[in-house]
Order: sequence, then C-alpha cells, then structure tokens
Amino acid sequence: MKSHLSLATLLLAAGMASCITTAIAAVDEEAAMALLKSNGCLKCHDVTRTKKGPAYKKVAAKYKDKPRDEAKAKLLNNVTKEPMVELEDGSKEKHKVIDTKDPKQLDNLFEFILTR
Repeated sequence: MKSHLSLATLLLAAGMASCITTAIAAVDEEAAMALLKSNGCLKCHDVTRTKKGPAYKKVAAKYKDKPRDEAKAKLLNNVTKEPMVELEDGSKEKHKVIDTKDPKQLDNLFEFILTR
C-alpha cells in the first residue's frame, strides 16, 4: 500500500508540473511582441533592459508575490485608462492607451509581461 501512495504522489506531482509547463507555454510570445510593437510600447519598455519605463522583467518582479488578478488589474488600468505613471527618471506622464479591447489579446500580453 505504501508503494501505491508513493506512485500516486509521483503521478500527481508529474501532472501538476505538466499543467504548470502548459500554462507557461500557453503564452503566445509572438502575438504579445507584435502587440507591443504595433502600439509603440517598446519605445519606453524592453523585456530585460530599463528604458524610459521599467523593463517587463522588473514589472514581473514587482507583482511576483501579489495575486495574479491584482497584477492584471493594475496592468489593465495602465494600458486602458491613461493614468499618470512615474518614469524611471522620476518624471511623470500619462501612460499610452493600447489599441485593443480584446480580452484574449490583453490577457496574453499580461501573461507575457508577468512571466518574464
């Protein structure tokens, strides 16, 4: 009976790892980058390098320990409501509004940013 429990535990762990890998692989990086490029986001942001705005890697680190819904709500606000944001040099300006309202595109973009 003990060996069945160990096997069941291993199968469960393998299944969970598979789900995590699938969730990460589900991000369409090409589509996210195309959306970023077509909206001029890469003028101020980069995936790994700080520009006028924070690198997406830095954004992901900022929200790492926060609930995913909270992080996505903040990102949604930034790209749809034109809030004042503080730039890396300390100055402030309105964040540009992204040219899509498609929830799937936005979710893919946010997953792309939050998994950097």
